Amino acid sequence: MCQVKICGITNKKDALKAATLGADFLGFLVEIGFSEDKVSRKTAKEIIKSLPLEVSPVFVTYLKKAKPIIEIAQDISPSIIQLHNDIPIEEIGKIRKALPRLKLTKTISVIDESSIKEAKRYEPYVDYILLDSKSGKKKGGTGKTHDWSISRKIVKALNKKVFLAGGLNPDNVREAIGIVNPFAVDTNSGVKENKGKKDSKKLKNFIEAAKNGL
Repeated sequence: MCQVKICGITNKKDALKAATLGADFLGFLVEIGFSEDKVSRKTAKEIIKSLPLEVSPVFVTYLKKAKPIIEIAQDISPSIIQLHNDIPIEEIGKIRKALPRLKLTKTISVIDESSIKEAKRYEPYVDYILLDSKSGKKKGGTGKTHDWSISRKIVKALNKKVFLAGGLNPDNVREAIGIVNPFAVDTNSGVKENKGKKDSKKLKNFIEAAKNGL
């Protein structure tokens, strides 16, 4: 069964609703100034404390230096850190050394066949790879799909679990899973009601479609 990550969580109501419906991972865009779904450390920390044990909180960051990433993670206590930018591998090593119990995810923008090589470059240094779409300078969080056939090749080429993101919604998630065969699917805009808020019906339909093929 494919697992589900709901990203862009900004409030406890949405977090607990997603958890109740069966989400396995919840993503928090902590201190990402340009995102309409950004949250403060304080808010993320409070929501994470309220989550049931079976749900893994994910700290999503665009920072490229280990030190501030480590500081935020120590403050909010996530289970996973999602590195969403071109962070140097040596900085990933510093995070791993400082926070050995946390799992790390590296986002890869799926552009063309070269993305396979990029995913393999980061594979030895992280626990998961997350495949997302790119639009202009925006790497991920675009709400747009990409070429799932390339994502499928990446899944086959790696020995790490892969999350699939990029424009997924209740209507296309089953097709995406059928083509890519990822470990988990990830959505934000596909289940939104408006800025910073999730739509309960879309959440329910997305999770059911991903897990049960409805």
